[in-house]
Amino acid sequence: MPFFVGFTTSLTLILAIGAQNAFVFRQGLMRKHVLPIVLFCALADASLILLGVYVAEFFATTIPGVAYWIKLAGVAFLIVYGTMRFWSAYKGGGALEATGDNTQSLIKALAICAAFTFLNPHVYLDTVVLMGSLSLPFEGVRKIEFAIGAALASFAFFASLGFGARAFAPYFQRDVSWRILDVLMGILMLFLAWVLWGHA
Repeated sequence: MPFFVGFTTSLTLILAIGAQNAFVFRQGLMRKHVLPIVLFCALADASLILLGVYVAEFFATTIPGVAYWIKLAGVAFLIVYGTMRFWSAYKGGGALEATGDNTQSLIKALAICAAFTFLNPHVYLDTVVLMGSLSLPFEGVRKIEFAIGAALASFAFFASLGFGARAFAPYFQRDVSWRILDVLMGILMLFLAWVLWGHA
């Protein structure tokens, strides 16, 4: 259960279209610096998830009553996020596109990737705040299982996106595919909000 919750939540959050995903997708299409980019994104996500898990644990154990409010914030975020996914499915226009320069160096590519990763406030909400709040019901080994599941989801997604870009390109570029995915993501987010509320 902890591994499943960590894996599915992390995977669902990463699936949302963003600049980082588009960049990895583009690199995969061009077959340019794919392995370093995939490893960088996955390790960055894993590090932020671990930070969130243990920061939440620290506050929960040192400040009386804070665990309840962290969980409540997580529930609210999941509900809002799930609703946004339903709205995105209704609105459409989310096809993932890949454009850019094929001549950039590895250093430049990693610098761009780092900017997309660490200068995006949303990534901290996803990994540190939300994943941290979802980890609170688990203790000991179960908390480690949660973190491992969440981290593995990042590695699985970025590896699939980078190395499978050419094979998956037709699906990523079809709006209807993202509408269906957004609906499924919305349902999962609301389900996780219900699960977390049960532990609040």
